[in-house]
Amino acid sequence: MKKILIRVSIALSLIAGVFACSEEFLEINPQGALDEGTLSNTQGVEAALISAYSMLDGWNSNWGVLSTPWPAAGSNWIFGSVTSDDAYKGSEPGDQGETTQVELFQWAPGNTYFEIKFKALYEGVARANAAKALADKTESLSDEDRSRIVGEIRFLRAHYHFDAWKMWKNIPYYTEEDEDFRKANDQDIVPMLIADFQAAIDVLPVDQPQVGRATKGAAQAYLGKLHLYNGNYSEAKTQFDAVVASGKYALQDCFNDIFNSSTENGSEMIFSIQASVNDGTSEGNNGNFADRLNHPHGGSPFGCCGFHQPSQNFVNVHKVDANGLPLFDTFNDSDVVLADEVDPRLDWTVGRDDVPFLDWGTHDPTWIRARAWAGPYSHKKFIHRNGESSAVGWSNVQLSPLNIPIIRYSDVLLMLAECEVEVGSLERARELVNMIRTRAGSCAQGPNGGPVAINDPGITWASYKVGTYTTAWTDKDAAREAVRMERRLELAMEGHRFFDLRRWGVAKEVLNAYFATESTKRTYMTATTGYEDRHDLYPLPTVQIELSKKDGVAQIKQNAGY
Repeated sequence: MKKILIRVSIALSLIAGVFACSEEFLEINPQGALDEGTLSNTQGVEAALISAYSMLDGWNSNWGVLSTPWPAAGSNWIFGSVTSDDAYKGSEPGDQGETTQVELFQWAPGNTYFEIKFKALYEGVARANAAKALADKTESLSDEDRSRIVGEIRFLRAHYHFDAWKMWKNIPYYTEEDEDFRKANDQDIVPMLIADFQAAIDVLPVDQPQVGRATKGAAQAYLGKLHLYNGNYSEAKTQFDAVVASGKYALQDCFNDIFNSSTENGSEMIFSIQASVNDGTSEGNNGNFADRLNHPHGGSPFGCCGFHQPSQNFVNVHKVDANGLPLFDTFNDSDVVLADEVDPRLDWTVGRDDVPFLDWGTHDPTWIRARAWAGPYSHKKFIHRNGESSAVGWSNVQLSPLNIPIIRYSDVLLMLAECEVEVGSLERARELVNMIRTRAGSCAQGPNGGPVAINDPGITWASYKVGTYTTAWTDKDAAREAVRMERRLELAMEGHRFFDLRRWGVAKEVLNAYFATESTKRTYMTATTGYEDRHDLYPLPTVQIELSKKDGVAQIKQNAGY
């Protein structure tokens, strides 16, 4: 089974008063009601579990709850990519002003996009806890099913909380035992995250019968990521080593295999947002609905909407030296031209004029909504192939069956390389980075949109070159820089970059330098005051602070500086 179809519309009494939501949510008529007795069986518990999975993409197909799906996206394209040096908001000046404010670090607690993201994540938490409470009360579950289901639930609960913790850090942690959802955010939730991920590791199977469900390896990778974010490199390395040693995962042959619907659930995918189209839903809502705006606009086959456009800085970072290695200090001295040798990942990730856009035709200026505003490049990494679009729904060509990775094996290898650098195993880090670079050089996008050798004579729009690090790494700072550069090249536009910069402690330095240079090309960027210390955390939504009040006293306290 290729996909888990994850749009189950049920109203459980257990989810009554989904916490951390506006009062309007409580007034929406349910699409259907099933009492606890009806659901207290294996099928009912599985339905509740699938409902929890269904929030991974951030969208619950109810505009009355989230009002706008884009900031809720599980890909974090706004909060992890547009806020970084990888991408602009794109589109045109008057469209989605809230995203422009986020991009320019004009962060205000009243920006509804923070509220929408908060509600989406805690909706996921609520569904996970409802499924856990139901599983605990269902006596007919076999021990094997109960163990697996509870493992999946605790994994999902930790995922939603972790995503919120990345955003705000100071958040409440909810379990199925909570009854009062006006809970203070004054506790360190990391121990609770660790407990949930470890519990999942202890019971989840190595393989699942349905693709897309959480596995032991996914939980190990996620626990390693949590430790890495907390600077606990030895513990993180233990988890990543276990993922590697399992033998279950491997880099796929071509970089683009992860972003191709025919190969996306291959050996590299550890855990992802499973998407599908033409699966019986009337509006195509399983087709990455919250990421749909990130297709080329205007004269393109997609017709809309031109958001999440790659930055000039990101395009330039693909330039390489005579050995095919990154130009760490000089890549942004000039903009890419045809004569430059570049990493082939550039044209798998970015739509450039006069370059084939997969099998949709050749990208040209008419595909850009407002070139003077947000530059000449289009988002490409998560664009599906011609013929794979949804047959139903608004602007159906934008609805895509491509899965969006939450953690993939190359991500794990690069996180492990970080750990190896920090614990002093520089040569192991070099080996891991070279694995990624070797794969990057194994293919390029060819004239018909599919993979070919990087020196294929049909490629007339670029000169591709990728080298490996052949000299031993002896300088820890240089090794760290190489690993971080590789993360940027490999994982761009996947919602990691801003959170990486922030956890590395270099966000202020990197992003303010980026604004200084990029504002000469994108004049709207002169409106930003840049990255300040307060931007180390996003502001908590004003509405949630108000809703947390007990006897007039807010239990959720705002992050510093807002």
